[in-house]
Amino acid sequence: MPVLPWPWRSEPLDAPNNDPRDVPKTSNDSDANIQRLGSRLPSILLVLSSLGVGIALTMTSIAFINRWVRGVVTSVGDADNFRLYHTPPFGFRWPFKFRRIPSVTKELKDETLHIRIAGMDAPEGAHFGRPAQPYFTESLAWLRGKISGKSVYCQLLRRDQYSRIVANVLLSPRILPRSLFSGKVLALEMLRAGWATTYEQTGAEYGKVGKDEFLRVEAEAKAARRGMWAKGINAETPAEFKRRHAAASSPEEAEAMRVKSVSSSKTQAKKKKKSWLRRMLGW
Repeated sequence: MPVLPWPWRSEPLDAPNNDPRDVPKTSNDSDANIQRLGSRLPSILLVLSSLGVGIALTMTSIAFINRWVRGVVTSVGDADNFRLYHTPPFGFRWPFKFRRIPSVTKELKDETLHIRIAGMDAPEGAHFGRPAQPYFTESLAWLRGKISGKSVYCQLLRRDQYSRIVANVLLSPRILPRSLFSGKVLALEMLRAGWATTYEQTGAEYGKVGKDEFLRVEAEAKAARRGMWAKGINAETPAEFKRRHAAASSPEEAEAMRVKSVSSSKTQAKKKKKSWLRRMLGW
């Protein structure tokens, strides 16, 4: 059977099929292959998305790996992720604005991107039978107040183990256009407010600013006792919270581990204080 040529290929239809790009891809293809092939896709995919054909194209097209998209946040369900409705230039912006963003949940079904903010980790909500982490409610309220119903820019990076799209997220510039200037990095703003920690697990992404800047901003928030650091810099981080519950066989056991850890920390603090007093008095 003759092979349908790619748009940019000049070989005749009856040419031998030796091009690996013609081999159908399976669901087991790696993210590395997806990124490698993304730039080779026909430009028609990008054209169709810019015309606002549908968010499904944006979600499934490998042409959008590592590309920036603009959209409106329709919901914030957790303190480190949200739902984004893609708003391409044609149809959503003047002078060609003739489409609207759905406001009904039913209309938004399967029409949004589930975005996981890259580079940061926020207090955990109640999931899988475990209780919410302290400061979860406050961090969620901060994120909702910052982005809910607003336009943001996302650099789509990859899918995580929960099928969310990990993305670098920028807030919209207040005055100057995005084509000339970039908005603030959302993850850094949340770190600065003290409602998140730097995500340091395997595969962490930090964008152009780099990991060192994330750690610097987090340290600044700790020193100023902002957000979750209001009672001290020894607050349990989201990573520690998840490890504790993963090691426990039940929520009760996890709580017992927390109480033991807090008690041990207080004991160590008392010993240090006593040792310091003895040195001052010459004992």
